[in-house]
Amino acid sequence: MTPDLDRAAAATAGDALRALEYDGDTIAGLIGEDAVGGEREDVIVAERRLSESPLETVIRLLYLQLPVAAKRLESGLADALVATRLVSRQGEQLVPQSRVVPVEDVLLASDGFTRDADDPPDYVATYTPTARTCDLLTPRVRCDRALDVGTGSGIHALLAAEHAKHVVAVDVNERALAYTRLNAALNGLDNVECRTGSLFEPVAGESFDLITCNAPYVVSPEQRWTYRDSSFHGDGITAHVVEAAAAHLAGGGYVTLLGSWLIVDEDDPESRPATWARATGCDAWILTSIESDPLEHAASWNASFFADKETYEEALERWTRYLGELEARGVGEGAILLHRGAGRPGLRVDEIDEDTLEPAADQIRRAFTNRERLARIDIRQARLKLTMPLRLEAEIGRKRAEVVLDGGTGSILPTTRAAADVLERLDGKRTLRQLGADARAVRLCRELAELGALGLAP
Repeated sequence: MTPDLDRAAAATAGDALRALEYDGDTIAGLIGEDAVGGEREDVIVAERRLSESPLETVIRLLYLQLPVAAKRLESGLADALVATRLVSRQGEQLVPQSRVVPVEDVLLASDGFTRDADDPPDYVATYTPTARTCDLLTPRVRCDRALDVGTGSGIHALLAAEHAKHVVAVDVNERALAYTRLNAALNGLDNVECRTGSLFEPVAGESFDLITCNAPYVVSPEQRWTYRDSSFHGDGITAHVVEAAAAHLAGGGYVTLLGSWLIVDEDDPESRPATWARATGCDAWILTSIESDPLEHAASWNASFFADKETYEEALERWTRYLGELEARGVGEGAILLHRGAGRPGLRVDEIDEDTLEPAADQIRRAFTNRERLARIDIRQARLKLTMPLRLEAEIGRKRAEVVLDGGTGSILPTTRAAADVLERLDGKRTLRQLGADARAVRLCRELAELGALGLAP
């Protein structure tokens, strides 16, 4: 992928792919749910499910990364794909040079399937599990200016461009910015501006209504890949991003960033990000997804060396020694959300499961709004109503129960059957006091309100 771009060809390619219904649901229906988002080893089975229709030919070429006969593709689309360098002509064949993955309504081009340890330093990843987490936890607010730091393929900038008037995408990797420009053109977006530089340096002195950041946050002794390893020591990059994002956040704005942090106190594993978040002066929400001991952390980020036992063992030794020098008992990973509201800033810490996480944009906005209001009122005088589906899980004959958010963050709250009974009577008209809620029911409702699962009537 090169910096120069044929925008007209990219627009033609994007229009043609959408006309063919090259989208996630259609692809999943043709190759199977298990193959969607799969790795190189899933290609053989997925390819055998396809026939020779124009759409299925494109899926072979752009999704499964397989060469196809040029004559099987409509000439206008083939020419456009070649002009954008998404594919190349080699004799009578079209050979993929990038992968195009549908993400919601976005067509996302990036480098092809990972080659693990053989990936180049400036490798540009597709819609990864961490990218998905950042996406699902980003409030989708109508705003003037949005910023995506460490944009990579540009996915978060593209998603923000659908509800922000102007988006700035920043990356130190020129190939990543080339993909971002291409992806903006593929999707007919002209409100995405790309800037080259490290983290927040290219936007010094500017403020934004929405900031997203999926930075190279891995606590690592290496600087092997731009998308994974930073030049910061330990968890310094996450501390820096939290501070810098808050400094660039406009009033009423939101930040969604992913990061990792050293666990130095096993009894208080989020003590470090909590300290950083409190220093911002913003209302903060830490959502922990992973807690690993040093060996688990080293193994998870070096799994691509499994085929080479000696190299893998050397990596494990190097990484665990590095974490030992940092006096880390483990490493935590997750999301840090900030909101510059009008009330007194607070901090909340919860756990999430990235595998069961669902779109939480509306939930997050309600949560921050509710916390700001609850700081000023007695919740027993509040008129509450359900804003998300809830599920009660309890064993027959047992008083203890769990209330589960059936969507969004999927949070689980331990409670009692008696306390949970009040939830069925919340109608937005009567206060908790009028409903006769006891102390346990009040605590449960407050937790659910702070999570954004309940709404407070005006």
